[in-house]
Amino acid sequence: MRRLFVILIVLIIAVTGALGFLVYRRTIEPYKGYQAAEQFIDLREGSAASEIGRRLVETGVVRDRLTFEVALRLSGEARRLQAGEYRFDRPMTPAAVLDKIRRGDVYQHRITFPEGLTIAEMAALLESRGLGTAASFMEAVKDASLVEAYDPKVRDLEGYLFPQTYALPRGTPASTLIQMMVDRFEQAFPPALRQAAAELGLTVRQAVTLASLVEKETSRDDERPLVAAVYLNRLKKRMPMQCDPTVIYALRKAGRYNGNLTRANLEFDSPYNTYRYPGLPPGPIAAPGRPSLEAAAMPAVVDYLYFVSRNDGSHVFASTLAEHNRNVQKYQVQYFRERRLIR
Repeated sequence: MRRLFVILIVLIIAVTGALGFLVYRRTIEPYKGYQAAEQFIDLREGSAASEIGRRLVETGVVRDRLTFEVALRLSGEARRLQAGEYRFDRPMTPAAVLDKIRRGDVYQHRITFPEGLTIAEMAALLESRGLGTAASFMEAVKDASLVEAYDPKVRDLEGYLFPQTYALPRGTPASTLIQMMVDRFEQAFPPALRQAAAELGLTVRQAVTLASLVEKETSRDDERPLVAAVYLNRLKKRMPMQCDPTVIYALRKAGRYNGNLTRANLEFDSPYNTYRYPGLPPGPIAAPGRPSLEAAAMPAVVDYLYFVSRNDGSHVFASTLAEHNRNVQKYQVQYFRERRLIR
């Protein structure tokens, strides 16, 4: 009996050791139990370690609950796991999974705000990407204190939200994104450019407003300094800006733009309508990029007062009204007349 008892004890120890070794081996082996190329897991704030373990097992990131529990005890990180959205795209050991969650290495969603968007268009884009609501974005842009140090007349942040690609964890507050965008604007329009604008007699607000007109008028970097020069030359001569994008902006603010700009629209009564009101509009009409900001502060030295589209993305510039009228006749009237004949 004693011999059988000893054999039984040895067997129990051997089996326990084997099981223990098997479990430990699973904690150091990479594992991928999901079929897709990537797996996202959203861990809510306040989730207990047991709930996190359940989610990891259900989604195939960790093999089983026992493996998770052993790895968790070995790591000693039960109280340091952070909430957020995590992305897994390769086999990982449980220890590596736990370390990722401990570090808060949440997935960063990339969103690109192209140049020339208004704050309303940015808000809609953010919502369409599922990274926040348009309402929360529009509320956050009311914080004029972010730029009032260099724009005392600021009403909202139109023009000061720099257009580029941002990486955001899901659930990022709109106010955090807005601060990031303003910070990036300040980097793109540094003191040196502000000083250059001041030497032209422009405040920061006027320079950014001019840059927004440039942004909406041309997508060609080589033309931006020329467009800026046209508008500055018009200002000097007290000529109206006559900038179509300002009218479109005014109509959109009033909810009256249907995608077409008519002659009647040019009479729309708004301080943003540069056909009716002289000088620059009251503020920016879109978010200018770095090249447009540079063009506003360092325009070309030319005497141009007019420009018209060639209908290929470029423009032709003129110094006199007679020359401009000839360009309009060639690149607008004659161009569209020939297109109608071809059809």
